Amino acid sequence: MSSRAEGAQRLVNRHALYSAAAGLVPVPLVDLAATTGIQIKMLKELSEYYGIPFQADRGKSIVGALIGGIVPTRLAYGLGGSLIKALPVVGQLLGMVTAPAFASASTYAIGKVFMSHFDSGGTLLDFDPDKMRQHFVAEYEAATKAGVTTPPPVAEVVTGRVGKAAASA
Repeated sequence: MSSRAEGAQRLVNRHALYSAAAGLVPVPLVDLAATTGIQIKMLKELSEYYGIPFQADRGKSIVGALIGGIVPTRLAYGLGGSLIKALPVVGQLLGMVTAPAFASASTYAIGKVFMSHFDSGGTLLDFDPDKMRQHFVAEYEAATKAGVTTPPPVAEVVTGRVGKAAASA
């Protein structure tokens, strides 16, 4: 890995950790807003690192398009992890697992996608979320397998059926 790629990777890793911390915010939906802000900030810093002009509006729409492109169940984990925090005690504990995992993995995936795009000479203006969605999902999956795990659906945790559906299949 080149020193440029190593520097960009450190930047992505740092923001993934920031996003995991934002996922711990106990107020439903505030954690998602904080995570989105961190992702936009990471995109701005990556743009500056690669010498690419940054446009906040374009960055926000790209991040939204990529996050919206995650398989709906995975997006539900992130949203569910945020909303479940409204339940006293149990909901807050479950939310402290699901929201940080989703936030960190999605931030990492966004960073990796843009590292690849910027390394190939791309800019924010020529970024096509539809063409990059498959790459984003692959990076998201890689992040979850590398230790930033997305937990099972909240309903499975609450009912104690974690892994039982897979075992009976």
